[in-house]
Formats: sequence, C-alpha cells, structure tokens
Amino acid sequence: MFQEYSTPAFEKKYTYTGNDLGHQWSPEQTLFRLWAPTAADACVCLYRSGTEGTDDLIDAIPMCADVCGTWVARAEGDWNGTYYTYKVSVGGKTVESIDPYAAAAGVNGRRGMIIDLRGTDPQGWDKDTPPIPPRSETDNVIYELHVRDLSIDASSGIDAKGKFLGLTEENTATPSGHPTGLAHICQLGVTHVQLLPIYDYGSVDEAHPEKGYNWGYDPENYNLPEGSYSTDPYNGSVRIRELKQAVLALHKHGLGVVMDVVYNHVYHSFDFSVNKLVPGYFSREDANGKLSGGSCCGNDTASERSMVHKFIVDSVNYWADEYHLDGFRFDIVGLIDVQTMQEIIATVRQKHPHMIFYGEGWDMATELTKPDVPLAVQSNGAMVPELGFFNDTIRDTLRGSIFDRSLPGYISGAPVSREQLLNCFRGVAGWNQSPTQAVNYVSCHDDLALHDRIAQALPQATEDEIARRSRFAAAFNLLSIGVPFFQAGEEMLRSKKLKSGKYDSNSYRSPDSVNSIKWSRLEDAQVQKTLRYYQGLLALRREHSLFRIADAAAAERCISLAENTPEPLTVFRLEDKKEIILAAFNPGQDGVNLSLPAGSWQVCVTDEQTDAQGLSSAQGEVSIPGISAFVAVQAKD
Repeated sequence: MFQEYSTPAFEKKYTYTGNDLGHQWSPEQTLFRLWAPTAADACVCLYRSGTEGTDDLIDAIPMCADVCGTWVARAEGDWNGTYYTYKVSVGGKTVESIDPYAAAAGVNGRRGMIIDLRGTDPQGWDKDTPPIPPRSETDNVIYELHVRDLSIDASSGIDAKGKFLGLTEENTATPSGHPTGLAHICQLGVTHVQLLPIYDYGSVDEAHPEKGYNWGYDPENYNLPEGSYSTDPYNGSVRIRELKQAVLALHKHGLGVVMDVVYNHVYHSFDFSVNKLVPGYFSREDANGKLSGGSCCGNDTASERSMVHKFIVDSVNYWADEYHLDGFRFDIVGLIDVQTMQEIIATVRQKHPHMIFYGEGWDMATELTKPDVPLAVQSNGAMVPELGFFNDTIRDTLRGSIFDRSLPGYISGAPVSREQLLNCFRGVAGWNQSPTQAVNYVSCHDDLALHDRIAQALPQATEDEIARRSRFAAAFNLLSIGVPFFQAGEEMLRSKKLKSGKYDSNSYRSPDSVNSIKWSRLEDAQVQKTLRYYQGLLALRREHSLFRIADAAAAERCISLAENTPEPLTVFRLEDKKEIILAAFNPGQDGVNLSLPAGSWQVCVTDEQTDAQGLSSAQGEVSIPGISAFVAVQAKD
C-alpha cells in the first residue's frame, strides 16, 4: 500500500536534509518546519494548555509548502510555554497531531510545547562534563535500572518515589542504616547506569501514574521525557528539568548515564505522529499491506526509508547533546539497518567521543521495504564494530536456555565443556569481532531474575544455596572478558515472586509489589554477603587489566586453560608481563583440592569473600568448596 515511499523517485524528491525540523524558538519569533509531503495543506494550532480536548485554541497559523515536502510557518513574538499541534489535510481527511520532533509536551504527550530549552537547565548544567573519558568498552560496568523501581518501595527512604528526582537524593538509607538509591549505586563500583526507557511512552497515564506500571517499551514521543516520572506532567518544562537534574546528580558521583531507546517499533502504529501526518511512512509492511511484526509489538520501524533514518539519527544526537548522556542501549537493534547505526555512531561521537552503544542483536523476521538492506544483527557485527551486542552465549551457558526455564545451566549443575567455558571467559561468542562487542550478562529486565532462574531450575534449593549459586554466577560473569552488565538488584538477590508462588518472567506491566527493589532485603545476612561479593569482584576487575582485555588476539594469547586440573574444576590462567592470575570455578557440590603453581599467591576470591588487595596468601595445595569460585594472583619479579 505504501511501497511508493521506498522508491528512488520518492526519496529523491522528498528527502529533506536540513537540521530545523520541529520548532526553533527565540524571544522574537518561533519558526516551525514540518515534513509532510503527502499533505494538501497544513497549519500550526497554538493552545494555552497541553491537555488534549481542552477548548483553548489561541490561533491557527497557516503553513506554506516549502522544499522537499516540508511546510513552514512563523509565529511572531515570544511563545515560550505555549502548546501546539500540526493539523494537515491528507488523503481527503483532516488529522491533528503532535510534532514528531516535539521537545516538550503536555500531559500524556498529545500536544507539543514551544520551549526555551536553556530555561530548563538546572544550576551547574553549563559546567557538567562527562564523568567517563574515552576508553575501552571493557573498562565499563553497566547497571540496568528502572526509574520507578529504584525508589517506589517504602523501604527505600527516598522522598521522590517513582520520580526522576528520586535519583538525585543523597545519603538515603533503610531504617537500620543500609544505603539505598544513589548511595547504594555509588558504593557498588559500576561505571554506568542504564535507565529503562525515559522518553515519553504511552502505556501509563501521566495524570494518574499510581494506577499503572510499565517498563516503557512503547514509544509515544521520542524526543521528550516521560511525564509520569516528573512531579508535574502538565507542565512540559518540568520533566525536562528534572531529568537533567537526575543526569547531573549521577555525573556528580562519577556515573555515566545510558538511555534505553526503542526505535524498532512504536506504541500504536497508526496513531503515531509520523504515521498520522504521512500515513504509513514510519512502518514496514509486507506485499499485502500488512504491518511487519518482527518486534512482536505489532509494527516494525522502516529505518531504511530516508526520512525515518534521518529521524532516528537526529533523535539520538538530540538526546546526546541536550541531556548530556553517555551511551545508548538499543532495543532489538537487529531490526534497525546497518547504515542508520553507522551514521548514529559516527555523528554522535564527533561531539561525544566517550559515548557507548550496544543493543539486542537478535535476528528477527521483518519485512524490509527495500532489497538488500543489511540489519544490525549479531552476524553483521563486523559492519558495526563500535556497536556492542548482548551476549546470549554466556547468558545461556551460565543460567540455562532462554527457551526452557526449567533446564539448569552451568551455575545450576549442568555439564559444560571446558572449551566452551574458555570461549565464554575470553569473550568469544562466535559472532563478535572483539571482546568490546560482547555485553556479558546473566540477568536483565527481560525474563526471570537470576535468583528466580536458579530457583526455577532447582526447585528444592534453599535460599542459602540460591545465594551461593548467584555469587558463583557473578564471579564468572563479572570477571569474564567483555562488558559486564547486570540488572539492578541482582547484587541483592532480587526476586519477582508472585502471590501464587510462581516467578514473574515478564513483569513489564506487573505492579510495584513485584517490580520494586525491596531495600528491606538488605537486612538479610546472605544478601549482605552477596552485595559485598559483587563490590569485591568489581574492585578486582578494576585492579587487574587482565580482566579487561579489549582485543581478541590478546585474550587468546593471555588466557588459557590450566593443565592437569581435577574434575569438575575449570581453571583459567591469565598472564601478562606483570602478573599471573588463576581463576578457578567449581560447579560441583563437593570441595576439590587444587595444586597451585610454585610460589606464593594472593587469594582474592573465595566462596564467600572477595578482596582486590588479597584475603590471604597461599602456596602448595588449596581446597575449593563446591559451587564456588577461587581467584589468586602472583606478581612477576
């Protein structure tokens, strides 16, 4: 039905390359430019409020047709704080829509807002600088967090519950004094906080956020923050200022901020702004006119079309520039074409060389609107070498297949060959060019939490055993070569248990009672032991560059399997000019004796403790308890 949009003739005539789509405000005037090549006429509607349906129209300014299918208008005077929409006649119908490039909006994102963005900058914003200098991706550690989950539980000690401002509160604690929120994150040793979608999403009523919950993978407006996380969703400037305050607070504490972006689909295809103004342009369809659904969300974005490509590139650059972000995580990046991802990375890094990019490179079935368009899937990693991919190889090896949650993985007792474990530890997944492309993880927002995955695979396991296996998983995952990633709360044995006793494997719209981080868990001795274990592992990783190798050839040269080790131990030998490290893993129930090479060794990891400076010295033979890791370091003369 809309195949004409992808023809060379259409794109040659209607591809606009300027950087002024949306509105350009100044105290003297506001300029508008809309891309709507199929419209017969267009106008800008100015409103006093941002609430859809309110009868408060100020004026309707006719737009003039301009180059490459764009329409332009001018509003004389200072319109800062005024709300607006576009109204176009297309296909014999008149439709009204928010500006696809809107930078601010009223409640629930139905009317855009003219805004002086500098007026939204918090104090100190002009002096804010990236806390993470350009460096190898393997130096980074990523902590995945949902804004609301962090603070909504009563035990958080945070006042701004469920809000952006909850990320700014310092020195919060449980009643017994255990750090929560920002204070907790700061003591962990991570480098980046990845925030689940913070753009304006459609599934939660911003006027009544307490009545609903969602992860946010349902884009409504791409270039403005979600209103349910603000203290005033009716005022378009508040959500912007409060998100900037959150970014500023994280930067102040040396933490980079990664934005989780979802350009592969939208909330409702035909109600999405671009598709209302230019019917069907943003979405892929098959030869019969049916929307492509590789995203499993009812529509796939046609990133291969020139003005969709431009929109995505413009959007990512806007967030990087305006919100001082430090990275982007792309939801199902395998549905976005390689050329778009290449241009995103190249253009963003011109201004922000420290920026990191990674995503889900799953190969999903999608109906491309052009032939021979390569997509940013894992197998095309060589085309986008600066893009990382979630490493499902190490995930499924350690915790078990994603497709059968009852089957155990290595950490739950399943047999795995030493060669396979060596590849995982070296950051070799078969599809990546270097360890920098391997984002290693055993839990994220999707699927079961690590605690719950172990519990489901081993129904008879006690909480103490689950904690022990969780620490075993953390040791392997956080010390492996690549980019460590873990879900917020994993270090606290986070669980998403339902009242039925089952575990929630897809909590995207489950209530706070399931999703919130239960800070009261910090009162538990096993949780405290696990938290300290994570802290120690990350300190050890920072201390020793052998755990942060960024080159595949170096990983192969420096990491090998130790010889003559008893079953079921797997022992990796890491060696460079400065030191030798032995990293041993015992998945069995019983302890195993290991003979250390000659000399004195500093033991840094045992079954229950970690210390980057060394817990004790050892030589000769050591005993490694069941379900545990052991790491020892020997400096070279």
